[in-house]
Amino acid sequence: MAIAIILVLVVVASVLFHLFAPWQMTPAASNWGSIDTTLLITLIITGIFFVAITLFMAIAVIRFRHREGSRAHYQPESKKLEGWLIILTSLGIVGMLAPGLVVYNDFVHVPQDAAQLEVFSQQWQWAFRFPGRDGKLGRSDVKWIDAANPFGLDRNDPAAQDDVLILNNEVRLPIDRPVKVLLRSKDVLHDFDVPQIRAKMDIVPGMVSHFWFTPTKLGKVEILCAEYCGVGHFNMRGHLVVEEQEAFDRWLASQPTFVQTLASAAAPSQESLLEKGRQLVESHGCRACHSQDGSTSLGPTWKDLYGRSEQLADGSSVQVDEAYLKESILEPNARRVQGYPPVMVAYTFTQDELGALVGFIKSLSAAGQKEQGPASATDDRVAQGQQLAQALGCRACHSVDGSQGIGPSWKGLFGKTETLADGTQVKVDEAYVRESVLKPGAAIVKGYAAVMPVFTPSDKELDALVAFIRSNADADADTGKVKPGKSP
Repeated sequence: MAIAIILVLVVVASVLFHLFAPWQMTPAASNWGSIDTTLLITLIITGIFFVAITLFMAIAVIRFRHREGSRAHYQPESKKLEGWLIILTSLGIVGMLAPGLVVYNDFVHVPQDAAQLEVFSQQWQWAFRFPGRDGKLGRSDVKWIDAANPFGLDRNDPAAQDDVLILNNEVRLPIDRPVKVLLRSKDVLHDFDVPQIRAKMDIVPGMVSHFWFTPTKLGKVEILCAEYCGVGHFNMRGHLVVEEQEAFDRWLASQPTFVQTLASAAAPSQESLLEKGRQLVESHGCRACHSQDGSTSLGPTWKDLYGRSEQLADGSSVQVDEAYLKESILEPNARRVQGYPPVMVAYTFTQDELGALVGFIKSLSAAGQKEQGPASATDDRVAQGQQLAQALGCRACHSVDGSQGIGPSWKGLFGKTETLADGTQVKVDEAYVRESVLKPGAAIVKGYAAVMPVFTPSDKELDALVAFIRSNADADADTGKVKPGKSP
């Protein structure tokens, strides 16, 4: 009898909990109210079966409880009972599946006026892509992925050039505008889930799945990965911000396009620019006439030449700036410095070569060094390292603001003494950072799991990564930029 009473109380408590619980589904922030209706139908059907089966168990416990002298009757089968169970079970399954099929059909049939958004997933972060002015997303494939091209876009596809890339975990959408969401994975199985708008879809490697919805409520909601994708699965979170069309347009216009990203990645650093200029000087014999230490030669010395005022052969004077240097290289006799013979031949350098030569000449004077900035080469490496860390997914595990992650935070890490898993201590210097990137399991910081994969960056990429990690020792938590006066 006690067991029967407990079963009845379980049924009553379950029904009351559903009716009076404060944790009800929030109003849908999209057009998918039909999903809530389908969930309610499923809950009602399963609830009826739960109540019926549990009450039947309570009645059976009372009616067929043990009595003195009573014996159980053996009944191997009952076609009537089996028939009713088959009918009721089939109706229940149809009742749960049919609405879901109708909703799913609507879920994947996209309106013609829907905008496009691509969601790109990798362990353990999100990235997003919008079409540019042409309204088309360019071709993409994982085989084209590299540090400069984290989305794997086809560099030769005209439609890809103006695609807008969002290389962080927050994306924005305009309110009341349908959007088609395309889902891609770089590595393993993921699941894009935004509970508030009832949007959820698996992301299978090698496939592009999709669905659509219309945001109808302003605000910020969380994006989750609803498929276990590795040890950092819990940390794979993002945000979806729904805002007015004008605010969205301003935000989208401020994001980089694919061609801008490639140009930024391909832009030479100050250090490489100076090296290129130095090589041109050597290969073209410039040092035979122009010294770099202030000594007298056939042509003016380049030491402290930039920014100086020079007397010309015609009696006029000129300020040695970039324009004058370029003119003197291309047309050496146009404005010749007084006291030097007209022996220099005209050169036909490209604009890039000309820029490298002028940059090298500027580096030999105090005025030029001041313009270029003493930390410009370092800043370039830091920027390259930041881009590389984003492309490789490092930021998914290592924060730059001090917050807890799967791996140690990079804020203030460089120069700190860390305790390792074996109890020893190590100072986080350049050698340790390099070893941790190339051999992540060699010296694991205490309290962190050995989950980091092995990376094989080039020497230049490794230098850039180290520079970026080092910059966070004295970086502003929000910007990740090195504070003035601080450089690796």
